[in-house]
Amino acid sequence: MGRKTQIAIVVSLVLVILGAGSVYAWDSAKKDEIAEGVTIGGVDVGGRTVDEAKALVEADLLEPLDRPLTVNYGDEHFTLEPDELDVRADVDGMVQAALAVSQEGGLPTRVWRYATGGLVEEEIEPSIAYSQGTLDDFIKGVEKNVNQPAIDASVEPTATSLDPVPGQNGYSVKVDALRADLEAAVQSPHSRSVKAKVDKVKPEVTTAELASQYPDYIVIDRASFELRHYENLELVKTYTIAVGAAGYDTPSGLYNIQNKQVNPAWNVPDSDWAGDLAGQVIPGGAANNPLIARWMGIADGAGIHGTNDIGSLGSAASHGCIRMDPTEVIELYDLVDVGDPVFIS
Repeated sequence: MGRKTQIAIVVSLVLVILGAGSVYAWDSAKKDEIAEGVTIGGVDVGGRTVDEAKALVEADLLEPLDRPLTVNYGDEHFTLEPDELDVRADVDGMVQAALAVSQEGGLPTRVWRYATGGLVEEEIEPSIAYSQGTLDDFIKGVEKNVNQPAIDASVEPTATSLDPVPGQNGYSVKVDALRADLEAAVQSPHSRSVKAKVDKVKPEVTTAELASQYPDYIVIDRASFELRHYENLELVKTYTIAVGAAGYDTPSGLYNIQNKQVNPAWNVPDSDWAGDLAGQVIPGGAANNPLIARWMGIADGAGIHGTNDIGSLGSAASHGCIRMDPTEVIELYDLVDVGDPVFIS
């Protein structure tokens, strides 16, 4: 090997050694620098030193988190203050995670990235801690204020009609969706407001189903001495009746048929008007039993029954019961059941 060749080899080795040293020096100079393209919770910390990244995260991520969280539903707004939520952040941990991804890939990969201006496209999730119990309580408060139970369709009885009252849909907060949105908002410096989403809750009884809920309905109009029988909310027949005389008024209100009897016995009230019969039990069918043919008990000892005093029908003549023609009370008895509603106006 000639002397010139030896010199060339030595020079080449020196250059390689010097180059390698420069590469290591370049890499070492960047060991405390976060790679371009790295973000923490949306904050661009690429090209920053650890200290610079900490300051930037504090300013751009944490300070905005020190604002209230708001849940909106229609015109209603529900606010959770940051001091109640006790928001805390591990800034050091987030920055160290950003630095760690910047050092991945080995020396050749890093040097190539330095030389070509390449990026490390990595999003570091913000490490934000908060009071889960406080968030749970806040969500429960939103539910309490937003949730609306469905209202079943119903009937509003009057002396002369049965008026349908439409059902109303209810609303129920989508709790899982609200929790996910709030947990994301807790860690977001940009969006501190979320919208509560709800599920529609349908009533168990809709307006269309209302008639089938009331196969039979009795309305007693004391003023006109009439009993109206409705089937599926349609008037079927009107009967002339007698009601309680003054001082023995038939009770008003919404009741239902409590019991039914054929040829009922009469448990005579222990009242002065009952005379010698007071407190006795008069068998069904007995001549001195005024409860003729059928009995449909309503409330407080009052009921619907047949009467032999046909002349009293169309007047206030009883001691509180509703009197009917015996033939008609038998007809009505066979049409209605225990539990059917009875409205007395």
